[in-house]
Amino acid sequence: MSQSLYNGLTASNTRRAGVASLEIDGEAVDVAGDLTYSPYSTKKEMLVGQSGVQGFSEMPVTGFISARIRDSGTLSVASFLTKTDSSIVAVLANGKTVYGNNMVCTESSEVATAEATFTVKFEGTDVTESST
Repeated sequence: MSQSLYNGLTASNTRRAGVASLEIDGEAVDVAGDLTYSPYSTKKEMLVGQSGVQGFSEMPVTGFISARIRDSGTLSVASFLTKTDSSIVAVLANGKTVYGNNMVCTESSEVATAEATFTVKFEGTDVTESST
């Protein structure tokens, strides 16, 4: 392996995972865990037939931002599935910011009251990531 992969790493720039914050339509929510995202706009699949590998197909997919969040008591859990045209901003431990514009809430699970958590998933065609 190349030594250059490891040059310049210091304590201030080696954090890759951990803390995260999330805003939904400008409102900060408590992230309990499992914040995930996908900026992909296409999915590729290999085409295999009886005579061998014949190429690949490419289909559009939506990007998403999903998280397990904690019900603070002031949230309206029922309102999540009515959210359309939402703006989502996630700031990750590694300094990356993930933006979702014109997002639709496609999933909102039941609340687990022992931990006051539930999962939400927003999907859309405009999910981007930027590094600081």
